Amino acid sequence: MPLLKHAKKKLRQDKKRTLANKQVKVLYKSLVKKAKEDPTTTAISQATSAIDKAAKHNLMHENKAARMKSSLSKLTKESV
Repeated sequence: MPLLKHAKKKLRQDKKRTLANKQVKVLYKSLVKKAKEDPTTTAISQATSAIDKAAKHNLMHENKAARMKSSLSKLTKESV
């Protein structure tokens, strides 16, 4: 446990950020999984939006987000 005042504050901040990041990460992973199982346009657009949000929060690299969105867009072409 931190002893100094600024270290205690940093720990509080880190806990809040970790919780917020976890929610965003769980959301995008579940939406991507759902879109891969049933590739409808709405599911894919929701997953794409969640991936963009995760990349915006620096939870993944921008190139990884682009790769994931590309693979999702290929699913729409196959299902049409």
